[in-house]
Amino acid sequence: MSKLRFTAPTIFALTVIVLIALAACSPAAVTPTKAPATAAASSADATAEATAAPVVASGWPDLKGMEIRVAVENAYPPYNYIDTNGDKIGWDYDTFNAICELLNCKATFVETAWDGMLASLGSGNAGFDVAADGITYTPERAQSVDFSQLYQAYDETLLIRDSETRFKTVADLQGMSDYTVGTQTGTTNEITANKLFPGHVKSFDDTFGAVVQSLIQGDIDAVVVDRPAAEGYITTQGGMKTLTESLAGVEGLAFAYPKGSKLIFPINAAMSALQASGKWDEMYTKWFKSSTPEQATEEPATEEATVEMTTEATMEATAEMTVEATMEATAAPTTAPTKEATMEVTTEATAEATP
Repeated sequence: MSKLRFTAPTIFALTVIVLIALAACSPAAVTPTKAPATAAASSADATAEATAAPVVASGWPDLKGMEIRVAVENAYPPYNYIDTNGDKIGWDYDTFNAICELLNCKATFVETAWDGMLASLGSGNAGFDVAADGITYTPERAQSVDFSQLYQAYDETLLIRDSETRFKTVADLQGMSDYTVGTQTGTTNEITANKLFPGHVKSFDDTFGAVVQSLIQGDIDAVVVDRPAAEGYITTQGGMKTLTESLAGVEGLAFAYPKGSKLIFPINAAMSALQASGKWDEMYTKWFKSSTPEQATEEPATEEATVEMTTEATMEATAEMTVEATMEATAAPTTAPTKEATMEVTTEATAEATP
């Protein structure tokens, strides 16, 4: 089965190419706006502390041990979920803990239902400072929330039962008279499902895990889902597979913040530093390349194995990305620091990021 996987250098290269195109035909990057006046006091305090954070001798913004509250569903493997031992684990947990090691902060994870996650951020009254959870950047969402630089590119696919023999392609499924495709309410997957399978979509208001359980139990015939998440469910639950074809073009994931959050700059800087050090690829390999997180811990993948994470089909799909589609998917990183500011995080760069 074809897996769409991008290492940090691949994403960085794609972003550079697109930003060159943006520089030639788009206005300058827009700096984050000030936080809404209705923002909760706790969020305002957090962003104020991040803005005022001094730069320590090492060159990093020092958040002075502040708590950063991260929203997760705990039901979206491999990003975040509860394992068989009852432990809360996933890529989101490892990533924000690594970010806080650099920034001198403490990541606290707040279990939050997806259906209200972005809405509460947009209202300025969220009980958290940043949302993880594998959120797709879209221009529409960027009107109400701010985004980090992109951290992963992916495609959408159909998740089906391993025993499924009635169809092998999207066209086969569309040709059936009686079928149901499941998805989660309020996701980009729901938009894709309604576009490709009108009149045959069942949207679930619960967690994405409920959609997957409905597939396993035979109540629906397929699930529209991001490929990394599909592979996560296959690894954790088994009995399923994905179609090799993609349902839509390549899209990008980013962390979401309240408008005007001052956490964007330091977290973007830490993300880029983790990419440069190789730690980012190490975490990616652990959660997206290995069959289980435990296996990745015991037998770290070699650099060659990490590079081979993209298949020939994936490379072709990447090459076919149009500038127009990529510009929409990468509009979020235009608010990120420059390369020098991101890698060095100098005092001057930090001051420029502070309104």
